[in-house]
Amino acid sequence: MLSNIPITEARHELTSLPEKLTQQGGTLAITRRGKPVLAVMTWQHYEAILETIEILGDANLMANLRQGITEATSLQGVDWESAKRELDL
Repeated sequence: MLSNIPITEARHELTSLPEKLTQQGGTLAITRRGKPVLAVMTWQHYEAILETIEILGDANLMANLRQGITEATSLQGVDWESAKRELDL
């Protein structure tokens, strides 16, 4: 959920923003003259975005992800019990 808040209001609410964002979730767009100029989010949300960008930028990981999705949707994967036996788990 993206909410907008003017920069003048954000200045006054800065110390309470971490709690608000943790409770409400999402990202806060700080605006100047009605246009977004900053995004404020929880650190957890920020790290999740960085991780997603890292995965999307890794051709090998993306190829493996696409293969896994294809196998899962076509039911070509290995069932969990067989995988555990094969991995000696």
